Amino acid sequence: MSQEKVKRRSLQILGSLALLASLLGVYTIANPEIFNHLSCFTDCDARAASDLLNKDKAIASLIDLKKLDKKAIAIVLEKSKYRLTIYYQKKPIKAYAIVLGGNPKDDKLRQGDKRTPEGMFHVQDLYYHSEWSKFILLDYPTQDSWSKFSQAKARGEVKAYDGIGGEIGIHGVEKGQDWLIDRKINWTLGCISLKNKDVDEIYPLLQRGATIEILH
Repeated sequence: MSQEKVKRRSLQILGSLALLASLLGVYTIANPEIFNHLSCFTDCDARAASDLLNKDKAIASLIDLKKLDKKAIAIVLEKSKYRLTIYYQKKPIKAYAIVLGGNPKDDKLRQGDKRTPEGMFHVQDLYYHSEWSKFILLDYPTQDSWSKFSQAKARGEVKAYDGIGGEIGIHGVEKGQDWLIDRKINWTLGCISLKNKDVDEIYPLLQRGATIEILH
């Protein structure tokens, strides 16, 4: 190949690379959240756990479980921070990484929207689950949930035939699927999912009626 052809070929390659870089630049400007995913390939676990209170401490070292007053336990769940915090006697004790429904940002309005509901809820039931270790059932839909549902119908955001949904709870993952939490994969239909070891630690602290506040 002549020197002139090599030069021409090199210019073509450089031109293609420049075009690719330009397109990538335009895409990242329009979609800045891409950086959250790119960096996640190497340090997802560290990022998810970086702001978790007492993440490396067993709950038994933070609360005297022999003297535990279950009525003093409450949970605050922050969707935007992918964080669930256990409160005891109105003080934060320990926080855990979570993932949510397929649409993690918006408040739940109807069945099938893959949203995690926001508001004040209570534990309705607790039981072992064959696939997800434990299931902590919430009392969704509440009166407030029904009010939001009715308002959404009036605005035309919910169809007349849509149902409000139910069976929202806190649970684990299938065996060997902890990476879903590490990489913040919102895989549920609206429930809150933790690693199994974490839901196993939380489960015995709770009783029916315990307060669960879900914030945006």
